[in-house]
Amino acid sequence: MPDWLLPLLVSPIVGSFLGVLVVRLPLNQPVAMARSACSSCGTTLAAPDLVPLLSYLVLGGRCRHCRAPIGRFHPAIELAAMLVAGLVVVGWWLHSASVAWLWSGCVLGWTALALAWIDWRCLRLPDVLTLPLLMLGLLSCWMLDRNALPEHAAAALVGYVAFAGLAWSYRRLRGRDGLGPGDAKLLAASGAWVGLAALPVLVLVAALVTLVAAWPGRRARPEIAIPFGPGLAFSLFTVWLYAPAVSMIGAT
Repeated sequence: MPDWLLPLLVSPIVGSFLGVLVVRLPLNQPVAMARSACSSCGTTLAAPDLVPLLSYLVLGGRCRHCRAPIGRFHPAIELAAMLVAGLVVVGWWLHSASVAWLWSGCVLGWTALALAWIDWRCLRLPDVLTLPLLMLGLLSCWMLDRNALPEHAAAALVGYVAFAGLAWSYRRLRGRDGLGPGDAKLLAASGAWVGLAALPVLVLVAALVTLVAAWPGRRARPEIAIPFGPGLAFSLFTVWLYAPAVSMIGAT
């Protein structure tokens, strides 16, 4: 089997798991041990009802038992996980990178996808995802470029201190939270993945993406809390994925 094929094959399954994670984790419900059930009738779903994408299409987007609409969230996140894998495979091919790079990119993209979706829905960035992402960033750096590990560790520290300090200062000046603690932890994880040099670019891209996403509709009003996690997660994945290409263009 070609190295690039396996991530594409498992991505719908990963997306299905991410859907469970996004729904249950903010509610402190068990993720791995509990059986999936219809949210309308409560019937436990069997294996034929849980095939990623295919079950949704065969059932016409409705529960087999009560015919209630399933909703588009689950196929959407499964497709998004496939898109992440596809982008990483393209990047892997363009960079002529190693298999370790390929799987590092998939793990990063899938975790960033879950964090972005949870923060958009619930204004939360769970430690159970951000802290392992930080450690995985350092591990990935150790596997791919051990000489850069001190810089990436320093970037994780700088990222956390910068956002934690900014959150503290905003709270003292304005009397309300401007950044959540999860944002500081996610920026620390971002530093572990991209290093010091790319960290300012990552923050800039995240801020621009967040502003563009918040501009239309009610999220543009100052009294509405705007999740910064989706912008950070998108920027982290994009900057890490295309940093080798940017470096090659700069070298030429």
